[in-house]
Parts: sequence; structure tokens; C-alpha cells
Amino acid sequence: MRRLATALLAAAIAPGALAQGYPSKPVRMIAPFAPGSTIDIMGRILAPRLTEALGQPVIVENRAGAGGLIGMDAAAKAAPDGQTLVIGALGPLAINPALIAKPPFDPVRDFAAVCLLATGPAVIAVHPSIPARTVKELVALAKMRPGQLNYGSPGVGTSPHLTGELFRIETGTDIVHVPYKGNAEAITDLIGGQVSIVFTGVPPVAALAKSGKVRLLATTGKSRIPSLPDVPTIAEAGVPGAEVLIWYGVVAPAATPAEIVERLNREIVRAMFAQLIRDEVARWKKVILTAGIKVE
Repeated sequence: MRRLATALLAAAIAPGALAQGYPSKPVRMIAPFAPGSTIDIMGRILAPRLTEALGQPVIVENRAGAGGLIGMDAAAKAAPDGQTLVIGALGPLAINPALIAKPPFDPVRDFAAVCLLATGPAVIAVHPSIPARTVKELVALAKMRPGQLNYGSPGVGTSPHLTGELFRIETGTDIVHVPYKGNAEAITDLIGGQVSIVFTGVPPVAALAKSGKVRLLATTGKSRIPSLPDVPTIAEAGVPGAEVLIWYGVVAPAATPAEIVERLNREIVRAMFAQLIRDEVARWKKVILTAGIKVE
């Protein structure tokens, strides 16, 4: 009887004790794409804030390859103790497993959802030498030069690849896909003029557009991006059927204890909200100073 009571007591206090003792060592956050990718950038923004919240280093580990499948598979097969996290997205979590006949993991069965990080559109970026300043002009150019314009992506089956294919189908153009090992390589070749077009998330190309190294023609969302107010949506540009929304989130191996998943969710949400406040303070301070607004 005493043993039973002890077991029941241990079971009752174990969840709380487990959450309080987590993490006991550095946490690995897998980015299943190469450095410079949108997922990598997100991971490196989140890691120091999560490090502060958890009291242990959160280390971003790039495990690129196979359109994100290598990194996702490594996370799926890791111990379900909260010490391994992975940043997933539309491509590696939803597109690739459906594309491959025998995927190495089941995106629903093998992962525990921790937190949605962001949703957002892709942007259509072209090299400045391309004589097109609008999507309409790009489509006309592609139809005039079938098979001569190409677009780079982080690999076959990635969301940028599928976004490019959707654009090709909806516009009836013959643009050629050029797969790379990662998004950074594709964008590097876009800057160098080796590829004509890249469909990508906003973070890797926003600064490049401001410096004139690439030209943004449209976003694939339903509304314009506040940070890029002059870039039209794909529907405004005349191709409403090519709208695409990309999402990003943190997942952990299935069977990770619920209390650990809940703590991670709380800490990530708190970190993201704190960052939002910092960004908004900086943004509106700039507006107020530029406009010379004062309250007496």
C-alpha cells in the first residue's frame, strides 16, 4: 500500500517537476535549410531570446538538404525530451511529405506542434537587368522569350519551387526551374544575374531591394506588406490565381511531454510579443521624429 501511495504521489508531482527542471542542458534548434534562408534567419532571431527565457543556450544547427527533409527527419528521430526543436514550414512539413512516395517521417504523427511563428507571402524578385518593372511586363517578356528566363529555388519540392510552378501555370509562361542547395545560393546567383527570378520570403531580399541589387515586382499575399507598401499583391498585378501564403512554426519530436511543449509555447509567444513591442516602438518613434509631432 505504501509503495502504491508513493508511486501515485510521484506520478502526481512528476509533470510539474519535469517542467521546472527543463532544460537541463543546451537546446538544439534545427534549421532545415542553409544559412541565409528565411527559416535560418527566424531561428537566429528567436534563439537568443529563448536562451534568455530558458536559462540555457539555444543553438541553431543548420541541417540542410532534400528540400528540408534531412533536418526535419533528424528532429523527428531525436529523443522527445525538449532538447531538440526544429523550425518547420509549408514546404518541409506539408509539401515535401506529399511529394515523396515514401517520406521518412509523418508530419502529423511524428511531431508535436509547439508554436506558430509567422505567416506571410512570398515575393517575386528579379535581377535589375531584367527589362520588367511589373508582373505584366515580366509575363510579356517570358512569353516573348520562352525557355530563356529561369528562376532559382532552394530545391525541388520547396515552397519557393511550388510557388514558381504555380506562377508559371497561371501565367502560361515557359520559365525554367533551377534548383539550388539552399535559398542563399539562389539569391546569390540572382544578385549575380545567373538566374532571372527568385520566389522567396521577404527577410532574405528586403535589404537587397532597398539597395537596388534586386527588384521586387509583387507579393503573393492577399494584401500589401506594411514594410513594402509600394510592392503590389499578385492579384493587383493581374495574376490572382498565384496567391500563396507561407507559414513557419516550431515543432518538437512527438511524445515530447505536454508540460515542456506548453512551456516552450509560452516562452516563444512571450519572446515574440516582446520583439513586436520593440519593433513598434522603433517604427513609430521614427515616424514621430520625422513628422515633428509633439504633444505639449
